Amino acid sequence: MIDFTSTPMVIVAILGTVGIVLPLISIAKKEKGSNSFYATIALAALIVSIGYVIYQIVSDHVLPSALFSEDVLVDDTFGGFFAIAMLIVAIFTTVGSYNYMRNKNHLAVYYSLILLASLGMVLIAYATDLVMLIVAWELMSIPTYILVGFMKKDPSSNEAALKYFLFGALASAIIIYGISIAYGLTGSTNIGEVINGFATLDSTMVPLALLSVGMFIAGFGFKMGLVPFHMWLPDTYEGAPPTIAALLAAGTKKAGFAAAIRVIVVGAVALNLDWTFALGVIAVMTMTVGNVAAIMQKNLARMLAYSSIGHAGYILIGLSIAPFSEIGLQASLFHIMNHAVMKGSAFIIVVALVTTLASSHIDKLKGLGRKMPITALGLTISLLALAGIPPLNGFWSKLMLFGSAIDAGPIVPWAPWLAIAGVLNSALSLAYYGWIIRKMYFEGETEKRIAEPKSVLVVVIFSIIFIVGIGIYPDPMIQFAEIAAPTLTLSASP
Repeated sequence: MIDFTSTPMVIVAILGTVGIVLPLISIAKKEKGSNSFYATIALAALIVSIGYVIYQIVSDHVLPSALFSEDVLVDDTFGGFFAIAMLIVAIFTTVGSYNYMRNKNHLAVYYSLILLASLGMVLIAYATDLVMLIVAWELMSIPTYILVGFMKKDPSSNEAALKYFLFGALASAIIIYGISIAYGLTGSTNIGEVINGFATLDSTMVPLALLSVGMFIAGFGFKMGLVPFHMWLPDTYEGAPPTIAALLAAGTKKAGFAAAIRVIVVGAVALNLDWTFALGVIAVMTMTVGNVAAIMQKNLARMLAYSSIGHAGYILIGLSIAPFSEIGLQASLFHIMNHAVMKGSAFIIVVALVTTLASSHIDKLKGLGRKMPITALGLTISLLALAGIPPLNGFWSKLMLFGSAIDAGPIVPWAPWLAIAGVLNSALSLAYYGWIIRKMYFEGETEKRIAEPKSVLVVVIFSIIFIVGIGIYPDPMIQFAEIAAPTLTLSASP
C-alpha cells in the first residue's frame, strides 16, 4: 500500500504539482509575467519540501538508513540526507535566478524545469528499484538538458547543451543496459533482490554480473564527474547559465553519488569483488586530473568545474575504503553536504559576476574586494572551505575522509596512500584558490563600489553562516552523517 504521507510522495505532490502548474499559469495569463512572481512560487515549493524532509527526520517518522526495501521508494534517513543537500542547491539556484533571469523570456518554463529536475534528484535518493531509479534519473536529466541550452541565442549555451545531451544520453543507455543484465540474471529489478541474487550466482554467470556493475559505474560516473567520464563537464558548466551550472555541479552530482552508493558499492560487496582498489585508483586519478587542470583555467566557471571533478575524487576516497573503516561512508556523506553548499555558493557568485560585470573571466576579479565586498568575502570563504582550511566546514569533512583512509591502513596497506594523495591535492588546490583571492584583494587599481545583486547576497550570507558555523561546531552535521550512512551488509544471507 502506498503511504501518501511518506517524504517521497509528499515531495512528488509539491514539486510535481507546482512544476506542472507554473506553465499553465503562464498560458492563462497570456502575458510575459513577472520573474519574481514565478521565482517566488518555485522557491516556496522548494522551501516547503525541504521543511517537510527535515520535519520527518526530526520527528523520527522515517526509517533508519536502508539500502534495501520491498517498495520502489523507501522513506529513510539516507534518502532524507541527500534530499536536503540537493534541495538546498535547488533553493540556491532559484534565489540566484531572481536577478539573473530578470527581463528574460519563458520564465514559467524555466522555474518549472528546475522543480522537475529537483524532483528527479530527490527520487533518486529514495529509489530502491532499478526501474524507479532510471525513471527518476531521466526526470532529473531531461529538464537539465533543456536548462543548459536555455539561452538559445548564445552559441556557447547551445554547444554546452549538445555535449551534455549526447554524453547524458549515452550514460542513460549504459545504465539501462546494466539494468537489463541485472534483471536477466536475477529476474527482479528490486535493488535488494538483485544484489542478493548477485551474491548467489553460479560462477559461470559472475562475468555478466561484473559487466552489469561496470555499466552502472560508467553510467553513474558520468553524473559524478569521475575520470575518465568527465570530458563533458567543463564545457557544459562554462556554457550553461551560471544558475544551472550551480544546479549541475552541486546538485545532480550528488544524485549520482546517491545512486552509486545504493547500487554500485553494495553490488560490488555482494560479488565479493576487490573493487576497493579500483575505486581508490579512480579517486586518485579524479582528484589529480581535476586539480591540475583547474590551475590552467582563465574562466572562473571552468575552474570551478575542474575543482568539482577534484572533489568527486575526495568523496570517492570514503566509498573506496567504506568496507574497512566505519567512518569512510560517513565522511563521504559529510563532504557531500558540505560540497553542496560550498560549490553551490561559488557558482551563484558567478551569477553575480555575470550579472554585474558581464563576464566570469578571472581578470574581471581584480579589485572585486573593493567593488563587491560581500560577494568577494563569500567567494573567499567558499574557496578556502573547498581547500579545507580550518576552521571552515570543508576542513572537517576532508579530515574525516583522510582519517578514514589512514584508519583502514592495517587492513588494506594502500589506503593511507589515498590520504597522502588527498592532502597533496588539497595543497595543490590552494594554488588556484589563492590566485583568485589575490586578484580580488591585491590587484587592480582603486575601484568604486558597485551594487551587488540582492538575491545573490542572500545565498552568500546563508553560505557564510553555514560554512563558518559547521566549521566551528561540526558535531550536529557529523552525527547526521553517521545516522544517514548505511551499513554495507546484505539484507539477507545468501
